[in-house]
Amino acid sequence: MVRVLCVVFCLGVSGCAVLDRVQGNTSTPAVEAAAGVTSDAQVRPQARPGTSVPAAAAPAPEVSIGTLGRTVASLGNAAEPGLWLKTPLVQTEQPGTVYYPQTNKSVQVTLIPIDGPATAGSRLSLQAMQALGAPLTGLPEVDVLAG
Repeated sequence: MVRVLCVVFCLGVSGCAVLDRVQGNTSTPAVEAAAGVTSDAQVRPQARPGTSVPAAAAPAPEVSIGTLGRTVASLGNAAEPGLWLKTPLVQTEQPGTVYYPQTNKSVQVTLIPIDGPATAGSRLSLQAMQALGAPLTGLPEVDVLAG
C-alpha cells in the first residue's frame, strides 16, 4: 500500500510540473527548491573591495516574425511567370512569405512594391495562387510576412 501511495504522489508531482510547462511556466519555486536551484532574486553577485557590480543587462527585445499585414489579393498578370506578390505593404523588393489561412498553406514569394496606401489590395501571381490553393476568380485575404 505504501508503494502505491508513493507512486501516486510521484505521478501527481510530475503532473504538476508538466502542467506548469504547458502553461508556459518553465520552473516553479517548489521545483527549484527540490532541484537545489535558487532564483535570480536570491543570488546577488558580490563586488570585490574597490570594485562595483555591473547593473543587470536589459531584457532582450522580443523577436518579431516580420508580419507586414493582411491584404486582399487579386490575380495578377497571368502571363508574368514566377512566385510574386505586388503589394503596397513593402517599400523595396524583397523575399517574403504569403500565408492563406483558408487552406493553411504558405508560399515563399518575391514581394514587389506598388504605389498606394497599405490598405489597398495586392496582386498575386498565378503560380502563387495555385500553390496556396486560393480561388483564381476570388479575392482571398492573405497574410504577408517579410523574409
